[in-house]
Amino acid sequence: MKKTANRIIGRYVSEVEGPMLICLGGMHGNEPAGVQALDLLLKMLEVEPITNPDFRFRGSIIGFRGNLQALTAQKRYIEKDLNRSLQTEHVEAILQRDVKTLKAEDLEIYELIYAINKEIEAVAPKRIVVLDLHTTTAYGGIFTITSNEEESIRIGIDMHAPVITGFEDALEGTTMGYFKSENFSGIPMATVVFESGQHQEPLSVNRAIAATINCMRTIGCVAAEDVENRHDYLLIEYSKDLPKVAKLLSRYHVVDSSKFEMLPDFKSFGPVRKGELLAYENGNEITAGQDGYIVMPKYQNQGHDGFFLVEKIDGY
Repeated sequence: MKKTANRIIGRYVSEVEGPMLICLGGMHGNEPAGVQALDLLLKMLEVEPITNPDFRFRGSIIGFRGNLQALTAQKRYIEKDLNRSLQTEHVEAILQRDVKTLKAEDLEIYELIYAINKEIEAVAPKRIVVLDLHTTTAYGGIFTITSNEEESIRIGIDMHAPVITGFEDALEGTTMGYFKSENFSGIPMATVVFESGQHQEPLSVNRAIAATINCMRTIGCVAAEDVENRHDYLLIEYSKDLPKVAKLLSRYHVVDSSKFEMLPDFKSFGPVRKGELLAYENGNEITAGQDGYIVMPKYQNQGHDGFFLVEKIDGY
């Protein structure tokens, strides 16, 4: 028997046709804010028709816990990064195996994709949007990571947080790379990743809720008049003075986390200059290869992403 109960945070399904919004929280086990946000949001949806009799929801929204074992252990991952392990061929191979032979992240992949497919079959949507909620070890600006597709960028911009493109080409095995139409019977799909702040920052939960509500509005699950201005204000206020759209310049790959040390006090979207000292690895200085903004500097003992450099795209 394949387990789905603990995997599912909750769901809200309307009788009115509309898109299916698949929300993922806790793809990394040390990032609980997304799970908390989805739990609260789905409870809010249940009572909304009571407080607002004119409220109409179209389509469906379902929240999933990503890496259950890592969430329990409060670690980024158990054996390998779940959000770097979703290569199509790897997932297909896992789905063909006996579940009893799987462990750690391979078991998580099996159960997660099984649960998602089960929900898709039950609803039979004509359009799917995947929203993957994350947080970072560093403080600083919130941001949205989109694929290079226009629909994904449009959804990201409406979340009122900087949009960063180019990650899809730089990282393998992520949700952006896997959740595509060809893997789900040709159903049109768009995927957006939202980074709502630092792991333990209380407002990271609030910002994840606001971003998810804005996503529901953008894709047509809820009407604009049903979305309170405070959700927009929370995101706009936190991301003011930040670039509206940026593109990835480079990623620093960490070979051994135990030998990597990020210099303290870097924040996401902090400006850096070419040649500026950013970190040490094996005692060697790691400097910025170009001018830009730093995002997601590594202040955790797991993972291979040291930091990313991005630059502003004009015209937005």
